[in-house]
Amino acid sequence: MKRRRLLVLAAAWLATRALMLWLLAHNSLSLLGRGGVAREVWHLYHHWHGVLAHGAFPAHDPLWQYPPGAGPVLLSPALLPGLTYFQGFVALTLAADLVTALALARAGSRPGRSLRGPALWIGGLPLLLHTPLARYDVQVTALAVLSLLALGRSTRACGAFAAMGALVKAWPVLVLLGVPRGRPTRSAWTWAAATGSALLALLCLCFDNPFAFLRQQGGRGVQIESLGGTALLLATHAGRPGRVRYQYGAMEFTGPYVSLVADSCLALTAVAFGLLLLWRVRCRRWTPATPHDAALSAVLLFTVTSRVISPQYMVWLIGLAAVCLTSRHTTQRPVAALVVAATAVSAVVYPALYHEVVACSWTGVALMLLRNGLLAAAACLSFARLWHAGTARVATGTGGHPQAQRESPAPASL
Repeated sequence: MKRRRLLVLAAAWLATRALMLWLLAHNSLSLLGRGGVAREVWHLYHHWHGVLAHGAFPAHDPLWQYPPGAGPVLLSPALLPGLTYFQGFVALTLAADLVTALALARAGSRPGRSLRGPALWIGGLPLLLHTPLARYDVQVTALAVLSLLALGRSTRACGAFAAMGALVKAWPVLVLLGVPRGRPTRSAWTWAAATGSALLALLCLCFDNPFAFLRQQGGRGVQIESLGGTALLLATHAGRPGRVRYQYGAMEFTGPYVSLVADSCLALTAVAFGLLLLWRVRCRRWTPATPHDAALSAVLLFTVTSRVISPQYMVWLIGLAAVCLTSRHTTQRPVAALVVAATAVSAVVYPALYHEVVACSWTGVALMLLRNGLLAAAACLSFARLWHAGTARVATGTGGHPQAQRESPAPASL
């Protein structure tokens, strides 16, 4: 029975990825973004590749807002012989997608595990149409997924994969939040620090201006697709002056109250971080699913409080939700359903009806209220379920000792 399910998943991966490639080949259609989705690879990424190939990061480019680990990722497509840069990028993205699916399938095939995880990844990613193939978020998500799945076997590998992901896009460091306290945490964070430091030192030796991205990232405003952007959308219809302008690689609001909303987003991010630290201090129950659930909850909270929520961010959430669903003891099943629903709406927002959002029409407002409402609900529900599962009193037996949990205990260390 399990072998049959794996064959079905393999067939589904082939069919859905063929469809995504077809959409990418026809991305000039109006409902597919009139070529805008693929343009980021063959224009922007290819341009950055030319700069990186000369041993420097694009220090004076306001669109360069990524940690130095993004450099090797953007250079790698040119290493594939016989392919253009665009073809190489898509090929490597599909390879990372396949590695993620195989890792999830292997984890879900173990005794006591579930194949819902790989099914979610295989079926959820195409909801974003062809966008995942034209962004490098699939590669980053693959590193985060491998980090979480490695935890049960090696805390060292868990920390190393998390560090590699964090060097490419900072958020994978959050997957270490739920590592069990004590020796596992010390091992994972030590290996993350050692791996990250070694790779960062190597990148600093190979490239000039490795920290130029910090200046560009700090200048970002409020993107129209963010939760704060939804508030400004409503304020615009209430008479707020200002307009939408392309800057720092995204459509952002300008005018009154933008700085206030941006500062509020940063404050909410700090509050979210404080809540996650409080959960970790108060958590008394750890299961093999706890690190996965904590990672999804943390990334959800940081996503909804961010000044930017690009459509490719949904790739992260689909990947982390898929890891959660490989465990039968996860608390995040309803959260995963909300993530899937928000992902489907995201494809309508971008690229199909993005012009409505940019124009601040009522259609655009409705779409953003729906998508961001689903994400906010998912974040709140995720943290609430994580908190309850970790801090609820453990039932005791007649002898007054905590009853043994049905789940296998989390590894002490490896």
